[in-house]
Amino acid sequence: MTITRYSVSGPTLTYRAGLFVRSFNLNVRLLLIILLAGSPLIVQAIEPGKPAPSCDLKKLSDNEVVRLSVPGKVSYVDFWASWCGPCTESIPFLNEIQQQYQAQGLDVIGINLDENREDAESFLIKHPAAITIAQNADGQCPALFGVQAMPSSYLIDRKGKIRHVQLGFHTAETVEIHQKIQALLNEK
Repeated sequence: MTITRYSVSGPTLTYRAGLFVRSFNLNVRLLLIILLAGSPLIVQAIEPGKPAPSCDLKKLSDNEVVRLSVPGKVSYVDFWASWCGPCTESIPFLNEIQQQYQAQGLDVIGINLDENREDAESFLIKHPAAITIAQNADGQCPALFGVQAMPSSYLIDRKGKIRHVQLGFHTAETVEIHQKIQALLNEK
């Protein structure tokens, strides 16, 4: 299934097989089929309180398996891509929370959505990440989370439930995110 979203200031984003990709063409015929079939056009982000989906993830660096939810740990899961402008601003924040809260039990995991591994690697040379960077080989993870924007972040508690969903990145909201992380780390 392909779902196309319009962009005011850049290329069209297309949701194809569970993955947002850049596209400059709109497949009108497919869009009409979706509309006529009654399929929803907007993917809904997973709601807080729901269990975090399980995804097939591997580290970009060494293909080691990555788990999003580890019992007893809090996870901050961020979906990003090399072509995402706000992602360049969010990486330093992700590094910051990893450094500040790792000893208290926070895992920060960045899930790259680029189709080409080389695009992710080039991005990371320019914007170094001190967090776990993973890729989703089967492309299903963004769909399971209902990723709607880039970046999209999900705060997962020690019991594996999603407690906060952050669509996009705005520096004005980082204080609130810090507070939410601290509150979850204080829960036993």
